[in-house]
Amino acid sequence: MSAVLTAPPAAKFTPEDLFHLPDQGMGYELVNGELKELNASYLSSYVAGEVYGALHDYVRPRRLGWCFPAGVSYRCFPDDENRVRRADTAFHRLDRLTADQAQAEGHCTVVPDLVVEVVSPRDLAYEVDEKRVEWQEAGAQLVWVIHPVRPTIHAYRADGTVRLFQRADTLTAEPVLPDFRVPVADLFRLPTAAV
Repeated sequence: MSAVLTAPPAAKFTPEDLFHLPDQGMGYELVNGELKELNASYLSSYVAGEVYGALHDYVRPRRLGWCFPAGVSYRCFPDDENRVRRADTAFHRLDRLTADQAQAEGHCTVVPDLVVEVVSPRDLAYEVDEKRVEWQEAGAQLVWVIHPVRPTIHAYRADGTVRLFQRADTLTAEPVLPDFRVPVADLFRLPTAAV
């Protein structure tokens, strides 16, 4: 008689469990009860910072809303109340995220108006697209998927239109921030030594 060995089922995590991990689970998302490690690279992190800086520099003096760098955890997906995602950068209009909500503890439950996902070399294309779809189905009006190596930006709007921005183009953020403009090349410009 032979015995069949089976692995015990993997432990299912909850959104609250993330807060008990080192650094409150900053390097993870939660999908279907499983921890998903984020795959940031130096280049993707740098580009995410440049995008955050451009948005922040535009939004703050105009008092248009909240601009968050990577790190905020979102629990705002109606099809799965236990899913937790993290955007590389996110923007919320003031009329959609109040000061009280922005100062609350825990995962943010308000869908960002603009979500930025920066692709890293270890990211799988279908997983990036899955995240983009999840953000849009939750109510994000605009999702930028940024490919630093190419370098390109795909802008996915809630109306189903998609626009490709290349290095020579000027990035826009309609309909979320209609007057926002930044040269795409500026977001991918790497620092050089002073001469």
